[in-house]
Amino acid sequence: MARRKKLYEGKAKILYEGPEPGTLVQYFKDDATAFNAAKSSIVDGKGVLNNRLSEFFMTGLGNIGVPTHFLKRLNMREQLIRAADILPLEIIVRNFAAGSMAKRLGLEEGTALPRPIVEFCYKDDKLGDPMVPEEYIIAFGWASQQDIEDMVALAVRVNDYLFGVMYGAGIRLVDFKIEVGRIWDGDYMRLVVADEISPDSCRLWDIETGRKLDKDVFRRDLGSLSDAYSEVARRLGVMPSSVTHATRPTIVN
Repeated sequence: MARRKKLYEGKAKILYEGPEPGTLVQYFKDDATAFNAAKSSIVDGKGVLNNRLSEFFMTGLGNIGVPTHFLKRLNMREQLIRAADILPLEIIVRNFAAGSMAKRLGLEEGTALPRPIVEFCYKDDKLGDPMVPEEYIIAFGWASQQDIEDMVALAVRVNDYLFGVMYGAGIRLVDFKIEVGRIWDGDYMRLVVADEISPDSCRLWDIETGRKLDKDVFRRDLGSLSDAYSEVARRLGVMPSSVTHATRPTIVN
């Protein structure tokens, strides 16, 4: 990787200045974290898998007209993205009860919801990314009412796409989170899906067995996170089906 100016380093990615104005290079690390980084480890090859999987999902969304920050994959760990002003919010879409929702409402994990539910959380690890109502978002100036409506519409379209893609691969999309950023073209502003879409940001269960294929494997010590992510990549055609669990990830170009 050529030496570039580092602009930001998070738990799973590093952002560098891009080759052109208005672009960034997003580097995917092998770090795995949970419980707001209270638990952490290095998972060999995780960054390679998430880079390629996020490319797969972002490209698919772009093909159906959902705007994203993604431009192209540069190599095994990096992708070129548009610079965006990231809103301090996580948008969560839930199709089945799991995680914090199951605990809050006393629901059995895996309970089908009557419809997809969209939640907003304020991005702050120190506060535990608390869920916030729309009134808070508007009152504190994080986004406008129109922004909220646009974010919900984006999230629902992402859900429709991901749910279908995963179902075709024998995977249940339990829930996922996205981040959204503002991109300006002159005086015109639009909201785009940003950050990443990968097993790090989704709950994915095998439809037949209920086996977890997402970061809950790491959170709950359920086995090899690399094996779980590799299984998702294989089912989606991102990784050759001939690759075994003992083999280092090999990504299809």
